Amino acid sequence: MIREYIRERQSWIYLFFILQALLLFVAYLDASINFQSILYVVFLSVIIFTLFMIIRYQKESAYYRTLKSWYPSDDLGYLKEADKPFEKISERTIRGQAEYYKKELNDNIRQVEQEKDDLLSWIHEVKTPLTAMQLMIERLENDQLKSQLQYEWLRIHLLLDQQLHQRRMPSMENDLYIERVAIKPLVYREIKDLRTWCMQKGIGFDVNLEITDVLTDVKWFSFIIRQLLTNAVKYSENSDIVISSVDNDGEIQLIIQDAGRGIPKKDLPRIFDKGFTSTKNHEDYKATGMGLYLTKKAADTLKIKMDVQSKVGKGTVFTLTFAKKNTFLGIEESINFLLLHKCN
Repeated sequence: MIREYIRERQSWIYLFFILQALLLFVAYLDASINFQSILYVVFLSVIIFTLFMIIRYQKESAYYRTLKSWYPSDDLGYLKEADKPFEKISERTIRGQAEYYKKELNDNIRQVEQEKDDLLSWIHEVKTPLTAMQLMIERLENDQLKSQLQYEWLRIHLLLDQQLHQRRMPSMENDLYIERVAIKPLVYREIKDLRTWCMQKGIGFDVNLEITDVLTDVKWFSFIIRQLLTNAVKYSENSDIVISSVDNDGEIQLIIQDAGRGIPKKDLPRIFDKGFTSTKNHEDYKATGMGLYLTKKAADTLKIKMDVQSKVGKGTVFTLTFAKKNTFLGIEESINFLLLHKCN
């Protein structure tokens, strides 16, 4: 801050020393003026000017020191009250700009929330004709046409489901209900929803569950399983998808293994990045790069650790490691605490 202050006042400092040099120069030329007396006066002037600059620095820089350490996220009340005309001008400008952007931010937040609510409402509205469409498809007698329509219906259903969960993701913690969830019926339900697609691609399932239930949220856990099974079916052909659960040193693990095309090694660190699809198979223009990204976000909130191993041409293995009970007790208490304070 001292350097900035000297740089700000350098024109005044230059003027002072120029005047002192001029005074010495006049005393040097005029023999009637005692040069030593003038030199003494200049010396005293320099000392007084230095002390004056130090005192003024302390007073004038106090406001700007608080301004320099102020962060946009802080309340404006944190700023030191301005008492100089120029300081008041800058303070009025900052406060006015902050109020303007705060209003703009609130308006944008309201607009985004309104758009989110409208989209969620639209998704729920679309589900009604989709259900009716499914009933009509089931009554078709042409098996080939029926299979094709069911596949397209499933694609629309999965995209809407993904969009619905994506919109709910920011407030996911408010939607959690941790309980013991039976894995088997949940997995079978998700497999049943994909049966049409699996029959077209010649894909079967080998389910071997040693551990039958886990501590999690059923709605979001279903979403995670749905996304992983959808990915496994999408990139597999004429093979089986193996689903198993084990107890690994006190940690429950659910393993989903496919024999699909696999993921290149260089892509593995990026598969959970938002919008990432593939570097090798970039012709997959239908891929959105959102499925695994949302899956990872949901898993992190549920304290589920996700590990992935894959080899090109050999398939991919996703391992879900569930949190222990004491970890979830802490999450549940935090959620209940937040809900209690919101209600109050």
